[in-house]
Amino acid sequence: MKKLLLTFAFATTLSVTATIGQAQQIPDPRVADLVQAGKIRVGLFLPQFSKDAVTGELKGVRVEIARALAARIGVQIVLLEHPAPPAAVACLKASACDLLFLSLDARPADAGDFSPPVFQFDYTLLVPAGSVIRGLADADRLGVRIAAIRNHSSTTELIRLLKQAEIVYADTPDPTFDLLRTGQAVAMASARPMLLDYSDKLHGSRVLEARYGANINRMVVPKGKAGWLAYISEFVEEAKALGHVQKAIDRAGERGITVSAPEDSK
Repeated sequence: MKKLLLTFAFATTLSVTATIGQAQQIPDPRVADLVQAGKIRVGLFLPQFSKDAVTGELKGVRVEIARALAARIGVQIVLLEHPAPPAAVACLKASACDLLFLSLDARPADAGDFSPPVFQFDYTLLVPAGSVIRGLADADRLGVRIAAIRNHSSTTELIRLLKQAEIVYADTPDPTFDLLRTGQAVAMASARPMLLDYSDKLHGSRVLEARYGANINRMVVPKGKAGWLAYISEFVEEAKALGHVQKAIDRAGERGITVSAPEDSK
């Protein structure tokens, strides 16, 4: 069940928004409807965010960047929580969300229109103490069970690559980690930032240096919103060039994330 958390994107809350989050004096016609609505609704799904145990406030690099965008437009931000990617995509398609963060692969390609890359991180494995696994090839053997999150982009790539190992699924990150922790799997496959956090909870475990893919995150708007896409794409390139995406990563404290290259350098 999705929960709704409404927060105001004051420029004073973020060093990021202090520079790129300047509310415009005259609304940009490309986002005039958002200005008229007074808010932008951003869909997030686990593990794209964490929650402050005391205040309930959502945290994470996507939250930081979305707040900066809202402040730049001059509107409130509404953060909509979802348990998994399909629910967030359904929200965007139903026009109940205005914006998502997704990687551009075959699965969500029809979800909406995608901005240039914002930031990225690797897909890799978390293995317990004493494991001899050094890469995906070591794990891809008969009788080996790898824990993975159902419908996660890292799992889509894993399915494409595996030839012999068995994937055991859970619907969300914590139960997936439990499959590894309780010995029901010999490795957990997911995004490097998440696995680094889980490695702190399993003594002696390690996140492999080798990767089996990468998640290049982009901002996604509903199809047909050409003005929104142009505005947000401009915001993304400006934020990368001025170092504000890196500041958002630093503020969020998420390990294993890097800023994507400028679009015109590809």
